[in-house]
Amino acid sequence: MPHGVRPVASFSPTARLLIIGQAPGSKVHQTGIPWDDKSGDRLREWTGLTRETMYDPARVALVPMGFCYPGKASGGDKPPRRECAPLWHERVLDVLPEDKFTLLVGTYAQAHYLPEARKRSMTDRVRTFREFLPHYLPLPHPAWRSTIWMRQNPWFEEEVLPVLRDRVTRMLG
Repeated sequence: MPHGVRPVASFSPTARLLIIGQAPGSKVHQTGIPWDDKSGDRLREWTGLTRETMYDPARVALVPMGFCYPGKASGGDKPPRRECAPLWHERVLDVLPEDKFTLLVGTYAQAHYLPEARKRSMTDRVRTFREFLPHYLPLPHPAWRSTIWMRQNPWFEEEVLPVLRDRVTRMLG
């Protein structure tokens, strides 16, 4: 790994909300805290989670598709390394409760956990999120680019976010 191996994840056997993202960015790589960047700010806004709740591993599991920062590529970061999820996800999921609710943040998580919907666009998977309930809810990645996507898809704030916040509240209640 060009930037060193620094796995970034947080979970415990009692976490009923699982957030699966892509891979740590450069800031998260430096701090070692999942979602400790602007994307994390937006994700907390979408979910209604406070920083305190989001970073409580007894309540919220934060698991990326790639556990280490993959480095830069043109237009953003490189994709998560392919060997991480097959090697580690099953081990992590075995620790978590069966009655968990999983947010699939971004296309990499959605492709891995929703293989039957892999050929559909991310927008279509998010728009038809009810198909994947009660176990999964697909979300776009909350990077700065999602601002443009949200303007083009106003139904996301109107239809998806209220359901997302309600499910998160119920799981953590």
